[in-house]
Amino acid sequence: MTHRVHPLLFLIIAVYVGLGIAYATYTPTWQVPDEPAHYNYIAELATTGRLPVLEPKDYPFDYLEEIKAARFPPWMSVANIRYEAHQPPLYYALAVLPFHFTAGLPLVTQVVILRLLSVIFGALLLYVTYHVVQTVFPGDAITALMATALVAFIPMHLTMTAAINNDVLAELLIGVMLLLSLRRLRGALTPRRYVIFGGVLYGLALLTKTTAYPAIVILLLAEVGRWWIAKREGRQPGGGRWSGFPALRLVGIVLIALALAGWWFVRNAMVYGNLDFFGLKRHDFVVARQPRTAQWIAEFGSRYVLQAFITTTFKSFWGIFGWMGVPMDRRVYLVLFLFTLAGVLGGVILAVRLARRPSTLSREQWASLGLLGLSLLLTAGTYVWYNLTFVQH
Repeated sequence: MTHRVHPLLFLIIAVYVGLGIAYATYTPTWQVPDEPAHYNYIAELATTGRLPVLEPKDYPFDYLEEIKAARFPPWMSVANIRYEAHQPPLYYALAVLPFHFTAGLPLVTQVVILRLLSVIFGALLLYVTYHVVQTVFPGDAITALMATALVAFIPMHLTMTAAINNDVLAELLIGVMLLLSLRRLRGALTPRRYVIFGGVLYGLALLTKTTAYPAIVILLLAEVGRWWIAKREGRQPGGGRWSGFPALRLVGIVLIALALAGWWFVRNAMVYGNLDFFGLKRHDFVVARQPRTAQWIAEFGSRYVLQAFITTTFKSFWGIFGWMGVPMDRRVYLVLFLFTLAGVLGGVILAVRLARRPSTLSREQWASLGLLGLSLLLTAGTYVWYNLTFVQH
């Protein structure tokens, strides 16, 4: 299934790239959360050829608070800020080339060039976003353009997609997996291609960021959904050995992914011990002084923590810059709240109308919307789950 790309998509991407370059250039060095730790991962991999190992000294809490308060002056080194060393290696391996390319340049210039790698991933993400919406609503270019513009121009998202981190590559891979799943759900991909491409994409996701791991649920349920739709319509979802209930295809996706990424989990278990396949046990031990939700509840009460969680989540979704120390004007948040409220109410009204006339959408479209809804729940669930342990609003 192919879609005719609306010319305005390229205008949106061009404006995003221009803003991304501006963010990457004018945001002061290290004034994006966790950026020094991501940079040090790249530097160690580039200079030693070895993956870093997360050690207790890599999260110098007191020094980190001091350097953040001082706004990262050039005379304070960031070399000992290395607490992202447990992250999967794909993004950092891709960043090695621009790191070597800029090795002789001033640090400020090198940081900007490395940030631009994320801008490239962000531009590709917008292209994928457009096609995700077009797959659900073929021919509806306006809805696809609006969704793409929303992703492109959220201020906080612009900041994070113009920084040194592995988040944008993870978003891109999740987006491509979502597009692949939706195309399979609509029958636009053969089972064999879906298994191969899905397995490869998920393997790359396993090597990028742990928050991308829940995307396997989307891949698996899309195949089950395709099988269910085909059965309801009296058709075979596949041919030959690819037909029937999709259990073998689901296993195939997982096996291909593990063939690509399994070495990473074995390596972690050997380096960190205690069957720490993801390096998360070591991470939790190293960042022991990071604020914990249980401590906040004990000190401030659950009502205060819940209120802080809701308020800060809303503001940081739209934009709190620096290391959560540069908020926007209160009037801006009020306008954004009204905008958000209007969007939610519009969604509720649309849902009610569709519920009254379900035949407005095809079976594939309903299933596709369900898949998108599940993706939203997985994203929110991952966020809430992390905040049950750490204060990371």
